[in-house]
Amino acid sequence: MSKTKELTDSNFAEEVEKSDTPVLVDFWAEWCGPCRMVGPVVDEIAGEYEGKVKVGKVNVDINPQVSVKYGIRSIPALLIFKNGEVVDQIIGAVPKTHITKQLDAQLS
Repeated sequence: MSKTKELTDSNFAEEVEKSDTPVLVDFWAEWCGPCRMVGPVVDEIAGEYEGKVKVGKVNVDINPQVSVKYGIRSIPALLIFKNGEVVDQIIGAVPKTHITKQLDAQLS
C-alpha cells in the first residue's frame, strides 16, 4: 500500500501547512508523461522516509486552488514544505537522488 497521501484543495492546509514534519508535495496530472515517471519515485521516497517526511500528491486538474496558490505553472513540480512554508522546489522529471538530496538538506 502506498504511503503517499492524496492531497486536495480541502485537506491541503490541514495536511501540509499545519504539519509538524516536512512535507514533499508532488503536483501532477494524468495526461503528463514526466509526471508518470516521477510518480513511482515519489511513492518509493514515501516508504523510505516514513516517519521523517510526509509525502503527498496533488492532481492539478482536480485541485486548481492549491495549484494557483503555489504558482504551479509546469508539472511535475515537487515542493518541499517545512513549518507550512515552501523551502525548496524541484521542477520537471529528475533522478531520485536529486529529490532525496534536497529532502535530506531540509532534515538536517
